[in-house]
Amino acid sequence: MQVASRVKARRLEMNLTQEGIALRAGMKLPTYRRFERTGEISFRGLLQIGFALNALQDFALLFDQRLYQTLDEVLAEQQPKRKRGSKK
Repeated sequence: MQVASRVKARRLEMNLTQEGIALRAGMKLPTYRRFERTGEISFRGLLQIGFALNALQDFALLFDQRLYQTLDEVLAEQQPKRKRGSKK
């Protein structure tokens, strides 16, 4: 729900209605309204909203490079990477 409330705040800062942002994002108004109300939306829908709010650059920060605090963390990162998970 935190993301939806931040999106709503950004929408209001831009002085856009729900209808206006839905139109800019290329989605149906009920889909956008449900997102603001419940916080549920597809990743694609979230990207469309990000585009409409000129916030696509913020998605690049989701998986930004890791910052290390100790040398042990750096060494552990150099171990062979897992290609598959073993738990369901």
